[in-house]
Amino acid sequence: MSETFTVRAREGAARAGILRTAHGEVRTPAFMPVGTKATVKTVDPDELRTLGAGIVLGNAYHLHFRPGEELIAELGGLHAFMGWDGAILTDSGGFQVFSLRDTLLGTDDDGVTFRSVYDGKAERFTPELAARVQELLGSDIAMCLDICSPADASRAELEDAVRRTTTWAERQRDLPRAPGQLRFAITQGGLDEELRRRSSEELVVLGFDGYAIGGLSVGEHREPMFEATTAAAAMLPEDKPRYFMGIGDPEGVLEVIARGVDMFDCVLPTRTARTGSALTGEGRLNLRNARFARDDSPLEEGCPCPACTRFSRAYIRHLVNQQEILGLRLLSLHNLRFLLDLVAAARQAIERGEFLTWKDEALRRAKGAGG
Repeated sequence: MSETFTVRAREGAARAGILRTAHGEVRTPAFMPVGTKATVKTVDPDELRTLGAGIVLGNAYHLHFRPGEELIAELGGLHAFMGWDGAILTDSGGFQVFSLRDTLLGTDDDGVTFRSVYDGKAERFTPELAARVQELLGSDIAMCLDICSPADASRAELEDAVRRTTTWAERQRDLPRAPGQLRFAITQGGLDEELRRRSSEELVVLGFDGYAIGGLSVGEHREPMFEATTAAAAMLPEDKPRYFMGIGDPEGVLEVIARGVDMFDCVLPTRTARTGSALTGEGRLNLRNARFARDDSPLEEGCPCPACTRFSRAYIRHLVNQQEILGLRLLSLHNLRFLLDLVAAARQAIERGEFLTWKDEALRRAKGAGG
């Protein structure tokens, strides 16, 4: 049994477990709110705790450039800097480098060269730099630098991504890390099962603390993505946490849990809030819609978030349409609470042995009349 991760219950491929970090235990499946620049947009750390978050995500790419890992280390590390005492996972910056393809200048076996989104200067990331930045940030989980290929990548490009991702992980595995810091490797291979297996086998033999499924949810169709997730999760060790990078819609979250994924992150709850929409058990509500103008009901009956316990749909619609910041804050709080509660309910259903039945009913409701 792993000292870091314990599976407590299973139903089919779905797992409920405990991930132990330097800043406390995280119950899995776990959704990680995204705090790219050391903040989950508009939400206070104490509010995150109240909403049910146990772990958040920060981004090494952005924090490296603004304000810099040296400054954050000088001020006590990322936890102290952002006032969050729970667990933090930091992405290496690999996804940002390769998703901002207009800024990419070139990739070689040593690292990747790109133009900073902040000032346009040529910059370079290597596995050694990714490890050093995350060591100084002091996150609980540090991700290896990888190559995230786009959905339309050729077989040759995918092969190259797998090879370099393994080489970089090998270099990063034993580099210095913050006290208690875990290090996760990222499998690649897109939808190609053979390449995904090659990537998984090469990385698993290196013995990381956990493994992420990368290179999915990057523009491919949903059903092939879910099929690839089923295969990819099954290739990873039973006693290590599995992290799907970049999924946060209710259907996607429940489907990857059903396939054996333990952790996931996405900007969707807060980004959706900033478009004026609320996530609910019966679908997505667009609060800009005129039908909510006189609706005095909460966003969702029974939801304990600040938006639902105090305010009506009509009022939040008014705030959104008048571009009042409170409206975006309330929707962010609600959407985060909704997703965190959904994942907690999924975890409880796995523990009861009722997950598959519960999931089917939750998805049936979510495909109802939103708007």
